[in-house]
Amino acid sequence: MGKFSRVEDRPTPPEVYNWRVYFAAMVATFAAVMIGYDSAFIGTSISLASFKKEFSLTNKTTTEFNLISANIVSLYQAGCFFGAIFGYPVGYYLGRKWGLLASGTVFCVGAILQCVASASTGLGIIYAGRIIVGLAIGAASNLAPIYVAEISPPAIRGRLIGLYELCWQIGGVVGFWINYGANQNVKPGHSQWLIAFAVQLIPGGLLFIGAFFLVESPRWLVSRDRNAEALKNLCYLRHLPEDAPYLVDEFHAIEATIAHERGLAGAGFWGPLKTVFASRLLIKRLLIGASLFAWQNGTGINAVNYYSPTVFKSIGLTGTSTSLLTTGVFGIIKLIGSLIWLLWLVDSLGRRYLLMIGSIGGALSMYYIGAYIAIAKPADHPMATLDAGGRSAVAFFYIWTIFYSPSWNGTPWVVGAEFFPQHVRTFTQACMAASNWLFGFLIARFTPQMFTAMGYGVYMFFASLMVLSIFYVYFILPETKQVPLERMEELFAPGLKPWRAHTVVMGRIHDANAARKIEEGSHDSLEKVSNDHKEHV
Repeated sequence: MGKFSRVEDRPTPPEVYNWRVYFAAMVATFAAVMIGYDSAFIGTSISLASFKKEFSLTNKTTTEFNLISANIVSLYQAGCFFGAIFGYPVGYYLGRKWGLLASGTVFCVGAILQCVASASTGLGIIYAGRIIVGLAIGAASNLAPIYVAEISPPAIRGRLIGLYELCWQIGGVVGFWINYGANQNVKPGHSQWLIAFAVQLIPGGLLFIGAFFLVESPRWLVSRDRNAEALKNLCYLRHLPEDAPYLVDEFHAIEATIAHERGLAGAGFWGPLKTVFASRLLIKRLLIGASLFAWQNGTGINAVNYYSPTVFKSIGLTGTSTSLLTTGVFGIIKLIGSLIWLLWLVDSLGRRYLLMIGSIGGALSMYYIGAYIAIAKPADHPMATLDAGGRSAVAFFYIWTIFYSPSWNGTPWVVGAEFFPQHVRTFTQACMAASNWLFGFLIARFTPQMFTAMGYGVYMFFASLMVLSIFYVYFILPETKQVPLERMEELFAPGLKPWRAHTVVMGRIHDANAARKIEEGSHDSLEKVSNDHKEHV
């Protein structure tokens, strides 16, 4: 398959795949640049000697510094958790467009607070800024994938939601390299560490501006009884007139589905919550979707993202510049892997196979790194340069990154955005995003202590979790690629095995399309015969 090939659920006019839907998806997913940048820069920023000196951290013991760094990182994660929950009422009452704009605004406020911190203010204002930034990012992590899922044609839905992950990695690359550049080219002092904090304002400001150019989700508008505006926006996004058969079918499907689901859920803010918790099938989907983020964090990704200097020190790398350089290469590999995932893999290979392959390669790599540390004990035998064993451990760390980035990095977000029907999607996406930040908080809060207490056992722990995730994905998670959002519930029909569900549902869709073609062909033939008869008479 070519990199831009598509497998369609039904014949689709080429106009549907136009720049408008790509532009809207890119603006919305730009929220992830804020997330990626923040997750990447903070761990390396607090490792800079200039930051430690500014806030009197150089005389702290290892235990004290671990506690402070864990607080700086994890307060952001805690803010993200609550922000993801607050994203539900924001998405319900304001919609996707204005919710994203509000997220950009709040993010900039939090970033400014961090920028005005200094030795005279202490770390308190940084803590406050980290919480506020987290609130904005949590809400954006809720709203952006929902918006993209709701505006996307099924054949490229995974690709467009995948832009979220690509933007995350772009922000990560900048975040990983910004401190390396500052460390190499800026004189140690207040300005050196401040640069990375100030750069946060760029993605936050761009999201704020870009949100003004978005059109609201047609599905959300229909759910608010604004059908005329919804049809107008759908025409714009699909680049088709109102009477185009494809658009008529899609809009009728949206109206019918939302009307049916509203009858099940009831109107109002609390209807979706009641519907989810009253349905065993929806609770099952909610638990599966949320658990994917537990398994994602079980790969060790947030331990690496936030504490990369600690990770590389455990392998035997010493020196701030060397650690920052190695971390920057890690960010580039993640970006390339995410790009491959976006263009080739997510909509062709699918979700299940990607996750299982990522776990297999990641587990083997982590086991190797843990075994090397257990045998060589690099922390007890520091060297100016790595020996062959140390270089092989670094190589396997990069191999782990190669397996992780096109699999677990973005796929859980795609699945979480696809899993649920429209009438509960804002609430369930809030749960998905909140679960991501909850598990991320646990890892971020306790990673320094884990490395101190467990040593090489940290790598064995994450490797073993990846092995377990293979069986979990195979036996629990159904494939969702190319399944229309309106038919997603069929994947969870009672008695249908998860590893067979996709084949069964796609077979039904193809059969329905074939029957419709036959019916349309018969109608056209009868009409032609009638017209020929009239002409003959």
